[in-house]
Amino acid sequence: MTELEINAQAKRLNASSLKALAEQRSDSIYSAGPWTLNASRQFLDSEAEQALLSFAKSQNIEGAISALFAGEHVNASEDRPATHWALRANPSDNPDVEALRVTLDPALEYAEKVRSDGKFKTVLHLGIGGSDFGPRLLHDACKDDYPNEIDVRFAANVDPLDLDRALSGLDPHTTLVVGVSKSFSSEETIYNLERVRDWMSEHVGREWPEHFALVTASPDKAKAWLGRDSDRLFDMPISVGGRFSLWSNGSLACMIAFGKSWFEEFLAGAREMDEHVQTAALTDNLALKLALIDYWNMTIRNVESGIVLAYSNALRMLPTYLQQLELESNGKSVQPDGSSIPAKSISGLWGGEGTIGQHSYHQWLHQGTCNVAVEFIVALNPDREPNGTRALIAHALAQAEVLANGRSEEEIAAEEPDLDPIIRKQKVMPGGKPSLILACKAFNAHALGALIALYEHRTFLAGRLWGVNSFDQWGVERGKVQAAKIKKALAGESETDDPITAQLVDFFRK
Repeated sequence: MTELEINAQAKRLNASSLKALAEQRSDSIYSAGPWTLNASRQFLDSEAEQALLSFAKSQNIEGAISALFAGEHVNASEDRPATHWALRANPSDNPDVEALRVTLDPALEYAEKVRSDGKFKTVLHLGIGGSDFGPRLLHDACKDDYPNEIDVRFAANVDPLDLDRALSGLDPHTTLVVGVSKSFSSEETIYNLERVRDWMSEHVGREWPEHFALVTASPDKAKAWLGRDSDRLFDMPISVGGRFSLWSNGSLACMIAFGKSWFEEFLAGAREMDEHVQTAALTDNLALKLALIDYWNMTIRNVESGIVLAYSNALRMLPTYLQQLELESNGKSVQPDGSSIPAKSISGLWGGEGTIGQHSYHQWLHQGTCNVAVEFIVALNPDREPNGTRALIAHALAQAEVLANGRSEEEIAAEEPDLDPIIRKQKVMPGGKPSLILACKAFNAHALGALIALYEHRTFLAGRLWGVNSFDQWGVERGKVQAAKIKKALAGESETDDPITAQLVDFFRK
């Protein structure tokens, strides 16, 4: 199946009523682990879905899944495997998997020690990118439902205020600093580590290294920074990308906060999703279903913006986390062989917390002119107050319904016959905005692990459909290099070639 043939399917369906299509597809419900997907409200029918599935087969999606879990070098540009899944795999006869799993043991043991001895009351986590987003999401999602007598704070930005706020009110004698940097060279993380080292040294003296635990794939650099050997250096495997690293020792702060059993529950949820992705038929594979819908909406139907709405306060960080996972992975225009991809890849991705967004950007969703696709994440805790939970569900379902069905001028006239015709026209909502609902009725660490693993696999499979390598990030790397040059110019140590940058450097130096 070619892209041209899929485009013909889209042209056929674009003039259809989304409401009518949804009614015909009311059985488009799929489950994996604790999560259920309702994909009824898409501009799809059985013929178009079959065309997409044929396209996936032509892209050797089954081979891609097998290659990932076989440890093949799916990260072609860096000539290495992507082994984040192995950190949550069951012990097996595969020595490579086992070697990665055991890297977690020292950190988990240390976390239990910190929890039991009572010396540290606060953990300050320092990292950036994947070394920050993942642990921050985990902590925010679980802090109200799992015992966490130890406070956890985060700082990531090179802006001095970020660390100032994180340190405010802390007692250095009862603070443990967890620094996470795969390369141990990320400017922001090293800057914050050095500032905290000075602060800690000032208050606790020469014993300041006892207050630091470092997670890195570059232990020699970490030892040099500490100035001594340490039993609090924990491994981050080089084959685990930063945005996939929350399964690793990069989540040490959360291991300390919630304990070993919590982390094992989290890994078990991800493992359940891994097994689904490996064994489910392509027609039932939830990750592939989502990846195909992404390809359909963003590449074929030219959706300009994908929006994630988390109808769960525990998952309010999820849209931010997914921006890195999906956009850093698939925001590319060149294939691994250096040729241009045949069509555009992922569109913009952003989102927020429901029902908060209903009082701001949902106005644009309902009556703006952009072509958008929305996904609602409804994650419930049955122990929460029931009236608020019912209201939360009702708002999510109402938003999805109105986005799809709209509200015609005739319907408004029937409901509000005395309304001024000018106002009536302003109240029209066009509808026709596709959406997904991904729901879990008993949210916990297991469900969180399954959800994140689902998004990881969706991202990888969508990358294969788009023809990009989801595991490198050359655009990110270039920005770092250029910033280092400009920083020297700001310090008066060099000049910059770009005339506009030079003008701005001069402005800030004055």
